[in-house]
Amino acid sequence: MRENYYITQDGILKRKQNTVYFVNKEGRRILPVDKIYAIFALGSMTFSSGVVSYLAKKGVPIHFFNYYGFYEASLYPRETLVSGDVLVRQAGHYLDLDKRLVLAKEFVRGCGENCLKNLSYYSRTQEDLTVEINRIKGGLGKLDSKVLIEEVLSVEGGVWNTYYHCFDRILPERFRFEKRSRRPPENRVNALISFGNSLLYSTVLTEIYNTQLNPTISFLHEPSDRRFSLSLDLAEVFKPLLVDRTIFKLLNKGMLSESDFRSDLNYCLLDDKGKRIFLREWDDRLNTTIKHRKLGRKVSYRRLIRLECYKLIKHLLGEQKYNAFRIWW
Repeated sequence: MRENYYITQDGILKRKQNTVYFVNKEGRRILPVDKIYAIFALGSMTFSSGVVSYLAKKGVPIHFFNYYGFYEASLYPRETLVSGDVLVRQAGHYLDLDKRLVLAKEFVRGCGENCLKNLSYYSRTQEDLTVEINRIKGGLGKLDSKVLIEEVLSVEGGVWNTYYHCFDRILPERFRFEKRSRRPPENRVNALISFGNSLLYSTVLTEIYNTQLNPTISFLHEPSDRRFSLSLDLAEVFKPLLVDRTIFKLLNKGMLSESDFRSDLNYCLLDDKGKRIFLREWDDRLNTTIKHRKLGRKVSYRRLIRLECYKLIKHLLGEQKYNAFRIWW
């Protein structure tokens, strides 16, 4: 099975014939290209056109992250799974407001119900979160009456605000969250959320690349220049499972400490050691398997994202109504 490959240090990617290797002050490390699913470059990296050409031939995308750990860009191999029919249908569902609303609302419902699944667990085992749970349920219940994308996005924002409000009662007291801050993240929990969301965004993009979907045509988030907005749509559904559960485990089990972050006047970031700890847990979570209720076999969490893409394609083609992924365990 091909795996993600994370480069956290500064260096140079070089190619010699059919070998790609990473060079920095610590020496040279050969990359097992045939076993790599995607490369995540979290350090400053230079490379030649020969490296890009070879990785593209092997179907390996490279995702780049900046100093703050935010997703910056991707080197996306030439698409091979193209379908004019799917592209036309995808654009048609964006242009038709009624069809777009069906998908936008379902993304928010799936996201909200997965947030509720997390809160229900901690409400039973740690803190009474009944008020917040009911508030989120009330917001989701109003989706049917919303007729504009902006109204659906408002519901989504309300879900996340209520959900994040619970973090200080779920996480250790030394990791105070208070409120969501993004660019830059102002405290440790915000740093973890931003880093995890960037990893998820690029992970979803890799899965979209392996299907016939176009990553620039979305339904909940507005398509715009310089971003793969369909990744944002699908990532909403998986944040509670992949990002938030990773953070809860790392902090509640003491796997990350205050010393794994670095702070300045107005921002807080994971240091190199903290990133490596997060990436190990992130990769373990992506590779975790669960028995799929419909397929009757075990699939990895990463595979669940690909299956979500396939479900969306079936909806676009009129074969099966899209129901967003819900955590069932």
